[in-house]
Amino acid sequence: MNTLAKVMLVFFILIVSSCTVVGCSFYSTYNDLVTQEESIAAQYKQNQNNYDNMWKKFKEAAQVNTMYTDDLKKVFDSAISARYGKDGSQAAMQWLKEHNPNFDSAMYQKLQAMIEGGRNSFENNQKMLIDKKQMYQAEIRRFPTVVIAAILGFPKIDLTKMDIVTSGETEKAFETKKADEVKLR
Repeated sequence: MNTLAKVMLVFFILIVSSCTVVGCSFYSTYNDLVTQEESIAAQYKQNQNNYDNMWKKFKEAAQVNTMYTDDLKKVFDSAISARYGKDGSQAAMQWLKEHNPNFDSAMYQKLQAMIEGGRNSFENNQKMLIDKKQMYQAEIRRFPTVVIAAILGFPKIDLTKMDIVTSGETEKAFETKKADEVKLR
C-alpha cells in the first residue's frame, strides 16, 4: 500500500470516527432532552392530579361539616320542642337545668389539617416541577447541548404552558412588589 493510500485510509478512519462520535453525541443528547421533557410533562400532570384530589377532599369534608351542622340543628330543635312543646314554654317562671348537645369542633380541626396537608403536598409537587424545568432549561443552554438542541429543534414542548399554579393575590404582589397582611375577618 502506497503512502497516499495510507494517508487516505487514516483520513477516512478519522472522518468515520468523528462522525460516529458526533452521531452518538446527537443520539445521547436527543434521548436526554426527550426524557427531561417527558418528565416535565408528567410532573405537570401529577400537579393537576394532586390539585384535583386536594379540592375534592376539601369539598367532601366541607359537605360532612354542613351535614353535621344541619343534623345538630335538627337535634336542638327536636330537644327544645320535646322539652317545651309545640308552642314553647307557657310558664311565667321555670327552674330548669338545661343540658343541650355539645357542638364538637373536631371536624373543623380535621378539615383545617386536611387543607394544610393538601397545600403542603401540592407545594412539594410545584417545587418538583420548578426543579425539573430549571434543570431542563439549564441543560439546553449548555455547550455543546445548545448547538445540538438547536439543530434537533428543542425545546419541543411549550414550557410556559407548564407553569406552576398560583393565586391572583400572589401575582398582584409580585407585580406591585407589595404584600399586605392576611385579614382573617
